[in-house]
Amino acid sequence: MNGLKVAACVLLMSVSPGMPAAEIPSSPRAEKAIASVEASLKAALAKKGLKYGAPIFIRIFKDPGVLEVWVESKDGRFVHFRDYDICTFSGALGPKLKEGDNQSPEGFYFVKADRLNPWSRFHLSFNLGYPNQYDRYHGRTGSALMVHGDCVSIGCYAMTDAYINEIYALSAAALQSGQPYFRVHSFPFRLEEETLSKYSSHRWYAFWQNLKEGYDYFSKHRRPPNVEVVNGKYVFGP
Repeated sequence: MNGLKVAACVLLMSVSPGMPAAEIPSSPRAEKAIASVEASLKAALAKKGLKYGAPIFIRIFKDPGVLEVWVESKDGRFVHFRDYDICTFSGALGPKLKEGDNQSPEGFYFVKADRLNPWSRFHLSFNLGYPNQYDRYHGRTGSALMVHGDCVSIGCYAMTDAYINEIYALSAAALQSGQPYFRVHSFPFRLEEETLSKYSSHRWYAFWQNLKEGYDYFSKHRRPPNVEVVNGKYVFGP
């Protein structure tokens, strides 16, 4: 579990097919990074019957410190493409509550093109959009919670530069090809019943039960759910 090193870092939208491609912010650094991995990503995706530029979906698990990338297949279901170990992060299991608590958020987020940062001082990054509607309902505060490179964290999920190059390239390609945003679901751990039951007396057990509803939806349908907030709870549907 990497000593439970965790750190900070969608809302709740649905994809409309045929939307125009987004204007992707770019920089010489980003262009060089994407060019360095594009060919190998295309080859690896093709081996799984997947296409570079297809919609993506990301899941983050604080324990064991892994970021998963899933890619939409021809039948509309998402296929697991690759795992990336999180280089470093800070905090503990549980949601982020306020600015400066050095805690990473847990919940359902999304990333649009304007949240990509090809000029990041941490090589490349994208902003998760915390606080989302749920976080604001509960009075949670914080900003600039990202996934980024440079393997240095002050509250964000830090990846190696090699890993963020691939994640950023897949993200930019999907957005450029017309995906209006990609979802990022952040969990404390894999929310299987057997694992979650071990935390029945934990402070955040009820919150994690709510997260599990979204986790289970994806496990069943292999498509991330549409997410809304009703009376301070996440609600999931097609």
